[in-house]
Amino acid sequence: MTRWSAMELPAAGRPLQQVWRERLPRPGAGQVRIAVSCCGVCRTDLHIVDGELRHPGHPVVPGHEIVGRITALGRGVDGLACGDRVGVPWLGWTCGRCSECRAGRENLCPRARFTGWQIAGGYAEQCIADARYVFKLPARYSDAEAAPLLCAGFIGWRAYAMALALAQDVRRIGLYGFGAAAHLIAQVAAQRGQQVFAFTRAGDAAAQALARQLGVRWAGGSDEAPPAPLDAAILFAPVGALVPAALAVLRPAGVVVCAGIHMSDIPSFPYALLWRERRIVSVANLTRADGDEFMRVAAELPLVVHHVSYPLADAERALADLRAGRFAGAAVLQVQPPTSVAT
Repeated sequence: MTRWSAMELPAAGRPLQQVWRERLPRPGAGQVRIAVSCCGVCRTDLHIVDGELRHPGHPVVPGHEIVGRITALGRGVDGLACGDRVGVPWLGWTCGRCSECRAGRENLCPRARFTGWQIAGGYAEQCIADARYVFKLPARYSDAEAAPLLCAGFIGWRAYAMALALAQDVRRIGLYGFGAAAHLIAQVAAQRGQQVFAFTRAGDAAAQALARQLGVRWAGGSDEAPPAPLDAAILFAPVGALVPAALAVLRPAGVVVCAGIHMSDIPSFPYALLWRERRIVSVANLTRADGDEFMRVAAELPLVVHHVSYPLADAERALADLRAGRFAGAAVLQVQPPTSVAT
């Protein structure tokens, strides 16, 4: 196949358009070409489409939870081969030379470029990726199951690890916004013996039912109080008003981790909610170390990846359904015919 298609965003607030390319892209030095099988649909895609993240000034192919197979290698690529099943995440390139990169904080590189934003993403049949930022995938997951691991899983894991490191002795953890990331991290926490409390949109019975099915201790609306104080809370929902709500049910020295790339304004709140050494922190992007750690966890634990599939041409509908909260779990664009679990 030489002719291939992509779903392209011409400008913020405009609908995606299907475009056709007549030639396969050629990987440059240090890059690989990937025939895309699946691509997850992430809330960050919505922030780009809706203009909450600045449009880069040229047409954008969204998508940064890419699963596919390598079909061409650029000069100097080692450790990968044509035919390898790989995943491509949000962080797509860093300079490797700045103080942040040298300190192991490549997620904060000021020159970083991101897949599906500055770099053409996976709402397409083909993509090019920096070979340094592709991951081999655990064999136990099908292509569609593996896609949400690449952002929902990676960012969820970074937020979860940060909560455990800062709050310490975390026995009760709250997850606000029970979507793609929370439904994965809830399983990790539960299988590690922690009590998980899931907070959803008020009245979202489907998300609450999924949470209970996956082993959470309690599920309710974000306007409800949990049955016990939380040691830590992770906010996946991009709603600033949830910050004081989470602080209000947090024990002293607990932490609220804001895991999104964008959030509505945080309203003012009494200092008493923050007092007694409670903390609010944010998570920014991911590092390759985060990805490696989470892939090891996902290979060991039997995570259930609850997903709804859409054809590539229906990407606009998938985004609309995500915006409206019409499904529980994750959404995945099926670019190529589905495959069985890898062996």
